[in-house]
Amino acid sequence: MTLSRRGFLKAGTVGGTIALGFDFSEARAELRDLKISRTTETRSTCPYCSVSCGVIIHTLGDKAKNVTGSVVHVEGDPDHPINRGTLCPKGATLKEDIRNPHRLMVPQVRRPGSSKWEEISWDEAIAGIAGKVKETRDKTFVTKNGKGQTVSRNPGMAVIGGCTDTSEFAYLLWKSSIALGAVYRDHQARV
Repeated sequence: MTLSRRGFLKAGTVGGTIALGFDFSEARAELRDLKISRTTETRSTCPYCSVSCGVIIHTLGDKAKNVTGSVVHVEGDPDHPINRGTLCPKGATLKEDIRNPHRLMVPQVRRPGSSKWEEISWDEAIAGIAGKVKETRDKTFVTKNGKGQTVSRNPGMAVIGGCTDTSEFAYLLWKSSIALGAVYRDHQARV
C-alpha cells in the first residue's frame, strides 16, 4: 500500500488538529486571552518624525483618579490614513521608550560651570524658560529697520512646532511666536 502525503495527514488528524500520536489536551488547556484583551486603547501620534503616524497604545489599569496605566502594547493604527497600521522600526519601539527606567520624568538643569544635571521642579523650569524668553526678547527686539520702517521683530528667537502638536496647539504656538516677534518660524511637518 502506498501512502500519499495527503493520506498520511488525513490519517493523523483528530478533530481538525494533526495528532500523530500526541495528546493535545494539555496544550489546549494552556490557551490564554490575548495580552490586550482587558486593555484600554488610546489613539496617539508617533513622536519621532514629521510623518505623524497613528499609533494605538494599550494600557492596563483600573482608570482610578491619579493612577497611571501601565503600557503593555503599542501598535500602528490601521484606521490612520497616513500609515494604515504600519510602523517604522523607531515607532515599533515606542513601548520600550515609554517604559524605559532611564526616562526623564522631571525637568533637569545643568547650571553654568557645573558638570552634572540636577532635578528641579516644574514651576522652577517654567519660570526659568519664561525668564530666558523675556531676556532674549528684550536683548534682540528690533523696533525699526535701517530705513526707519516699523518692523517689530525678534531675530534672536526661533520657533518650531512638532508633529505631535494638535492643530489648536500649533495655532496658539504660531500666534504667541508672532506676539514675541519671532520671524524664524517653522513646523516639523514641513521640514
